[in-house]
Amino acid sequence: MKVAKPPRLLVWKTNAVLSIFTFALIATASGQTAPKVVEMARKSSSVAGVVTDQRGDPVRGATVSLIEPAGENPKPALTGENGYFVIPADAGIFDLQLSAPGFATTTVHGDLGRDQQLDLGKLSLTIQTATVEVRVSVSKEELAEEQIKVEEQQRILGVIPNFFVTYDSDPVPLRARQKYELAFKTIIDPETIGMDLVSSGVQQGTGGLKGYGTGAQGYAKRFAASYGTSSIDTMLGSAVLPSLFKQDPRYFYKGSGTIKQRALYAISMSVLCKGDNGHWQYNYSGLLGGLAAGAISNLYYPPANRNAIGVTFENTAIGIGSSAASNLLQEFLIRKFTRKAKR
Repeated sequence: MKVAKPPRLLVWKTNAVLSIFTFALIATASGQTAPKVVEMARKSSSVAGVVTDQRGDPVRGATVSLIEPAGENPKPALTGENGYFVIPADAGIFDLQLSAPGFATTTVHGDLGRDQQLDLGKLSLTIQTATVEVRVSVSKEELAEEQIKVEEQQRILGVIPNFFVTYDSDPVPLRARQKYELAFKTIIDPETIGMDLVSSGVQQGTGGLKGYGTGAQGYAKRFAASYGTSSIDTMLGSAVLPSLFKQDPRYFYKGSGTIKQRALYAISMSVLCKGDNGHWQYNYSGLLGGLAAGAISNLYYPPANRNAIGVTFENTAIGIGSSAASNLLQEFLIRKFTRKAKR
């Protein structure tokens, strides 16, 4: 008795259903098998290797990231117990970044061919060097001391003191002690004394301050008056009053901007100064210092040469004008002839 064969179409459908069912079971059991199969089917090339330390021992759990400029960046892979890894990749150039705790990140460049299983062999990681950051802090007073050391060496043509000018782009305010130091350094400087000796001789030769008489005694009186007035002016206007009003007695060299901007700045500095708080202020120290020095000079000048209050104010106004002229020279000329000036 012959058994009837099932139709061919029914056999084909039955086989297809069984194949799909079997594949689904395998995919469900493995969880990740299906995606990997798809990925490996899409990427027929791969990069493999073994990550080791400097001694050649495998590094477990190292992170391996494959970066391909033209493709999607896959998720980083981790090395196994033996430091081994394998990453599917597209053909072309790639960067392989290796990193692990305690090791410096290492990058390997390569070129992968189509259908190529590239084995890079052992890839060594170096121990990360510890970085020690050392911060050296210097107090403002120490910075000001360094500035003063530079300023005390500033001399026009290497001879004439030019101490009360700072060429520093970021000067630090002076302490009271440092203001007195600069003022005292100025009045005892041999060149300062020498200039008063010369001016006293010229004054006696031209018959100035006749009340002091002639000869050596007259010359000594003229020198004492000249040196005393300039010293009082320097101490009051550059040390005593600046310490009291917390103002900086120095000229702050600008050195940038247009000629007009620099000129206006220099002229304004005859009546303005920078406070110890960094803000610009009226120069009470310089103005009152000049007035006080002129008033005190009346105590020792000959009666015929003593100034009334009105004349004292006139002389102060003249002093402001001469200060503006001096500042213009400082801004445009004197620095070129000042040795030891900070560049």
